[in-house]
Amino acid sequence: MRLARDDRSLATEWWFSVDRALLIAVLALIGIGIVLSLAASPAVATRKGLPTFYFVERQLVFATAGIALMLAASLLDQRGVLTVAVGLLGAMLLLMTVAVLYGVEVNGARRWIRFAGFSLQPSELAKPAFAVVVSWLFAEARARSGHGLLLVAVGLYAVTAGLLLLQPDVGQLMLLTVVFGALFFISGQPILWAVAFGSVGIGLLTTAYFAFPHVRGRIARFLDPASGDTFQTDRAIQSFAEGGFFGRGPGEGTIKSVLPDAHTDFIFAVVAEEYGALACLALIALFAFVVGRALMRYRHRRDPFTHLAVNGLALLIAMQAAINMAVNVGLVPAKGMTLPFISAGGSSMIAASLTVGMLLALVRRRADPRAVGRPKVASSLPPIGRNAR
Repeated sequence: MRLARDDRSLATEWWFSVDRALLIAVLALIGIGIVLSLAASPAVATRKGLPTFYFVERQLVFATAGIALMLAASLLDQRGVLTVAVGLLGAMLLLMTVAVLYGVEVNGARRWIRFAGFSLQPSELAKPAFAVVVSWLFAEARARSGHGLLLVAVGLYAVTAGLLLLQPDVGQLMLLTVVFGALFFISGQPILWAVAFGSVGIGLLTTAYFAFPHVRGRIARFLDPASGDTFQTDRAIQSFAEGGFFGRGPGEGTIKSVLPDAHTDFIFAVVAEEYGALACLALIALFAFVVGRALMRYRHRRDPFTHLAVNGLALLIAMQAAINMAVNVGLVPAKGMTLPFISAGGSSMIAASLTVGMLLALVRRRADPRAVGRPKVASSLPPIGRNAR
């Protein structure tokens, strides 16, 4: 079937307005993730006493659901993205509270809610919603020249950060703090507020260091490898040396047989060992293209809310990928953070797909008939509950 530009159906408008290059790049990442799941997860499944292709089948299921969610989210307009983000953030904060109180405990952390044979990590889905809602609050705070909405944004961060500390999930806390700080800076908030926020961020990290022994232990092992067990990180770094430029070949790696997290946190090391450093560089380039494409697509438009939201969502993808890869090469302490679209994990796949779906929705080329012939206004988006002027 061929689509014509004069067709006004929803599918046609979406096809001619969506960033197809960005969409294809993300679909390529999802496809690569399925292939790498075939390489890394059967050995892990066998070691855990599960069916050989247990994680592969789950990856296929969640990849399919993620693609459907991404396409559905890309159909939204700006107000739709904001509305979904507000509702989703409220629901995820509630579920994060439930996880802290009644969730499944794994390695001393309560981050998951288990039901119907699946585990949900609410903090994963809270991240894109948080970035969008905070972007709107910052944009409106600038437009109204008041501190009320700025205080709401800071309060929202405090609540989310507090729940992440209680779980505890220091890796997600650091990621969310970086995104919040970047949006705070980009939105042009008062410098004194920025200094205060920076002090709070340092305080939270200091609290995490002294309050949680596993955080203190990871940092100590990173600074002094002789102080504890660094087997996983050492083996991951060794994989890069063994793989060389071109790798040992598909299925020939050994890291997946010895590391418990080879299919999740350390899948980048599996890529290095079996496919080589060139494949790792190609994967990095693909992530860079996704992030850069989203930012460049919006560079000529000046809507403050969308500008901030696109930056926040793109930064989520970029920072999570960068942290995962940095852990694999020993540049930062282990964080327990997945590689978007590549690592096994249902919550991670759904959250990354929703993040890109919102990005696709915000960078679509739309003509707003209400704006034709009208002067530009300072406000970024007609706020909920207030009529646009």
